[in-house]
Amino acid sequence: MGQRPSLPPTWVSIIDDHTSQILRVLEESLWRSETRFDDALMEATFAPDFVEFGRSGRRYTRSEMLLGHMSGTPIDAELPLRAFQARWLTDTVAQVTYISAVIYAGQTEYANRSSIWSLDDAVWQLRFHQGTPTTS
Repeated sequence: MGQRPSLPPTWVSIIDDHTSQILRVLEESLWRSETRFDDALMEATFAPDFVEFGRSGRRYTRSEMLLGHMSGTPIDAELPLRAFQARWLTDTVAQVTYISAVIYAGQTEYANRSSIWSLDDAVWQLRFHQGTPTTS
């Protein structure tokens, strides 16, 4: 999880497989009840300025995302995440995109997802997330 080499002159770059796997594990931890409701892990995961625009269109703050009090609520998400891709935006900022499939009240809801992760002192933090409804 160390620092990555300087980017080429383009504004984005494909992430190596190792870093992509790290980001996949981090992203999927948000969709697993046993990690999503781990208060200490989520405190470390969400950056102080984190914000999310949810699939519903609602805006969420970091404090709203620290949901340890909902630890009894199961998360029924399809894993591994569909169409997962990662790319560098800067030397220390990465974007991941994927399609989520989550079952709510017996209905599968799909969303195109995008997250912005930053790497600081070899620690990844989630800075931004957005979900946009899609049909599959």
